[in-house]
Amino acid sequence: MLSKRPIRVKLLIGLCLLVLMVGILSGSGLWTMYAYRNLAKSLSWRVVELPVAAELSRYVGDLRITLSELRGLRAASFPHAEPDSLPLRARMVRDQFRIKLDQVEDTLAQYHEMVEHPLRNALRIADNQSERETVRKIEAALLRVHQANRDEDWILDDLKVGQLDSELEHLQTLAAELPSHLHAKLGGFADEVRGQYRTLIVGTWITSILAALALALFIKLFYQWIFRPLRVLIDGSREVAGGNFDYRIRLDTDDEMSELADAMNDMTARFQDIRDDLDRQVHERTKQVVRSEQLASVGFLAAGVAHEINNPLASIAMCAESLQSRVADMLDTTNRDHAVIAHYLQMVQDESFRCKKITEKLLDFSRIGQTERHRADVGELVRGVVDMVGHLGKYQNKQIEFTEQRPVIAPVNAPEIKQVVLNLLTNALDSIDDGGKIQIEMGARDAFAEITFTDDGCGIEPEMIEHVFEPFFTRRRAGQGTGLGLSISYRIIADHGGEITAQSPGAGQGATFRVRLPLAAVARPPTPKETNHQHHAA
Repeated sequence: MLSKRPIRVKLLIGLCLLVLMVGILSGSGLWTMYAYRNLAKSLSWRVVELPVAAELSRYVGDLRITLSELRGLRAASFPHAEPDSLPLRARMVRDQFRIKLDQVEDTLAQYHEMVEHPLRNALRIADNQSERETVRKIEAALLRVHQANRDEDWILDDLKVGQLDSELEHLQTLAAELPSHLHAKLGGFADEVRGQYRTLIVGTWITSILAALALALFIKLFYQWIFRPLRVLIDGSREVAGGNFDYRIRLDTDDEMSELADAMNDMTARFQDIRDDLDRQVHERTKQVVRSEQLASVGFLAAGVAHEINNPLASIAMCAESLQSRVADMLDTTNRDHAVIAHYLQMVQDESFRCKKITEKLLDFSRIGQTERHRADVGELVRGVVDMVGHLGKYQNKQIEFTEQRPVIAPVNAPEIKQVVLNLLTNALDSIDDGGKIQIEMGARDAFAEITFTDDGCGIEPEMIEHVFEPFFTRRRAGQGTGLGLSISYRIIADHGGEITAQSPGAGQGATFRVRLPLAAVARPPTPKETNHQHHAA
């Protein structure tokens, strides 16, 4: 499900995993460090209590010793003395007792401050509740000692001295209890610390494993979402750059990487289409150039041949006509031999004039020069040719249908365009049977006037399509004609800046010829002969 998300969401998930991993490791380290710090802090505070507790116990012991010394002095030297008549030695010992008592109070206050300091630690050693309870008992006992020490003659009162000695004994017992609490806690401290230490080790291992799992998941997701798609894109780009334009990049991530792969595939497909179209155009233009060069070469050859043959043909025709006129009176038409002579003379004249027409077509084919072009209704030109051909007797049983979408005006040479229409129309009529149909459509498309001739005649084989515009090629059934009509038509349309194409599904399936003429005037390209003249003039 996450693989279908956008890449920014995937990066955010990866960032969260990275933060989680860092957080786990950092939390584990901080937890261990703080546990160690609390342990060290608790030990440092509690260990400091021991010398203070020992000092307090020592001072209480000194108080008892001082009190015992006072009692010995009193019993030996002044059994019935008044307070004011106490010897100097007794007063000095009493003052020393008070100093010792102040030391006990100061030490107790210091210890009280230590046990009252809060220790936030789960260890049992940090629990100083028992020490504080003992301190309160010591404070209560000291208060009673102060009350007994408040009178100046307490040293002369056996009862007060006994009470004070009893309180000091109790006080010394309490002071001795203070280190015992800590010693008792230190006795079980090793087991407690060992348990916590094991807990820390287990916790550290768990957090380390979790961090390792998070890292492994992060690496896996980053590979699946980033590295692998990038590698696929790079490999696909190298394939396309190497010339394998049929290669397509396949990514199923449905994110920006997949969109990039689809864009690259579309770009490769468009490039492949453009390349194929350019190859096709280059092929077509190459064939047109070759055809134009062939036509130009044939044109130059035809012009020379036509000029050389035209004069002998004219002489043959003139001699045959003159001979026929001279022998006409001497020939007896009833005589079979005379009839054969007259027939042969007439055949010589007809075939001479037929050859002369062929040479004239060759001259028309090779004739070059700038012809005048005027804006004319192309549809009217086509309709005029259709009306003229439709009245010919040999085409009476064949149907011609002309359809014009709208009037189309183009700059053309009207006689040349009529010749093109006539050539295409007669070729189509000669290729269909009686009852056949020719459909002519006239219209405009993409700044060109289009004339389409479609017949249901004998058709053209696919391998012969590219040869129909070559000189002396004919597709008429009986092999009639000179094969120059389509070549002349191709030359005329090319001079107008247009194009003429032929299409046929195959033999017996009819053919379609399409003529395209520009709606705007274009300059006629120079012919090879004109180019040669320009070079010679230069």
